[in-house]
Amino acid sequence: MTKLRHYDNLGTVRFVTFSCHQQRQYLSSNSARQILVDQIDKARNKHGFKLFAYVIMPEHVHLVIYPPEKMKLGIVIREIKSLTARNYFAGINPLPADSRRIFWKHRCYDHNCRTKETIIEKIKYCHKNPVVRGLVKNPGGWKWSSYNWYQGKRDVPLIIDEMEF
Repeated sequence: MTKLRHYDNLGTVRFVTFSCHQQRQYLSSNSARQILVDQIDKARNKHGFKLFAYVIMPEHVHLVIYPPEKMKLGIVIREIKSLTARNYFAGINPLPADSRRIFWKHRCYDHNCRTKETIIEKIKYCHKNPVVRGLVKNPGGWKWSSYNWYQGKRDVPLIIDEMEF
């Protein structure tokens, strides 16, 4: 197994993707999605990254974030994933005492967005994802993305940070 490298401290916005183990749709319920939202928000407050976009799909997540200098992306994503899984299996889908389930794939994918155009492209990609998958007819119909924030709505799962270019 080849180790995927994260190129931290380049001063770039990051497009991050992480997926559920074996493409299981653990994030298909609103309660599961809310657990993930809570962990993303806690991590943002703890580690100080800016969130520019997101989409939570039934079996994967995309984030567009701007990490502060010295933040190790892999450690932060691992923290989000670990706490989400722990809370999910403790509440929504409890485990028998002698069993172990795997919620997330071990790795995550990230891309350094080196231009404003790439950042915008990744934000649009997040917002189109539920439409392309046939979950909704238009991006505004999917509550679990940042699309509605960009449309001026403020009753959304996660508040989006202002981009400064």
